[in-house]
Amino acid sequence: MHADIHLHLHALTAQELRRKAAAVRPQAPARLPALRSRLGWRLVELGLRLITPAHRPAVLAA
Repeated sequence: MHADIHLHLHALTAQELRRKAAAVRPQAPARLPALRSRLGWRLVELGLRLITPAHRPAVLAA
């Protein structure tokens, strides 16, 4: 099989897979990115608290 034919078939298959993925992808509410961000920062804060010695409290500056 020639390389250009293989590349064209790959592009068609990739396009079909993207179309199928877009059809089944759930639509996220508008608030979800903000919630993810807040959750991520809470996990960072928790991680810092876990690695900080008990006699030296963690201080986060916003």
